[in-house]
Amino acid sequence: MIAKEYQDRIAEMLAGGQRKLLGIVGPPGSGKSTISQAILELAGALAVVVPMDGFHLANAELVRLGRASRKGAEDTFDSAGFVALLQRIRCQKSSEIIYAPEFRREIEEPIANAIPIVSDKRLVIVEGNYLLLESGPWRDVRGLLDEVWYVEVDHEVRRGRLIQRHMQFGRSEDEAKAWVASTDEPNAVLIESTKSRADVLVKI
Repeated sequence: MIAKEYQDRIAEMLAGGQRKLLGIVGPPGSGKSTISQAILELAGALAVVVPMDGFHLANAELVRLGRASRKGAEDTFDSAGFVALLQRIRCQKSSEIIYAPEFRREIEEPIANAIPIVSDKRLVIVEGNYLLLESGPWRDVRGLLDEVWYVEVDHEVRRGRLIQRHMQFGRSEDEAKAWVASTDEPNAVLIESTKSRADVLVKI
C-alpha cells in the first residue's frame, strides 16, 4: 500500500495530461519493484513500468569483458542504450510504439522488445539502481526524469531479501551471502551516495 502523500503525488502527475517520467531508485533489495508495481496498480492503464535491468549486458558479453563476477555493477549495463530509450520515450510520436527490454531472472538474461510503450501512457515508471549516478552516460538520466523517488529500507532487511532472492534462483546460502558481500553491497554503497539528488525519500 502506498501512503496517501505518495498517492497524491501520483494523482497530480496524472492530472496534468502530459506524459511524466517517474524514477524509482534504490539499492538492490530495497523494494523498488514492489513500489513500482504498487504505483502501476494505482495508475492503471495510464502507466507502464520500464526497468533499467533490461539493459544488463548479456552474460556472454560480461564474460568477454571480464565482468561476469560483478554483474549488477554500473559498468555491466548498456547505460548509453538506456539513456537513448528514455530520450525516445520523452518525445514519442502518437502513432509510435516503443519497445523496451526486460530482464528475466529465471534465465539471468535480458530479453529485447519485451515491454511495449504506447503513446497514451501518461506515467512511465522508470525503475533502477543507477538513475542518479553522475558518471558516464548515467549522468544524463536524471535530466530525463520529471521526478525521482529514492526507496530506503533497513540494511539488514535488504540484505536478507537479497540472500533469499539469490537462493531462489539457484545459489546455495553460502554462495548467496558471498555474492551479496562482494557485489551487491559495494553497489549499494555507491547507489546510497546518490540519494541527495532524489526529490522524494520513500522509507519502507
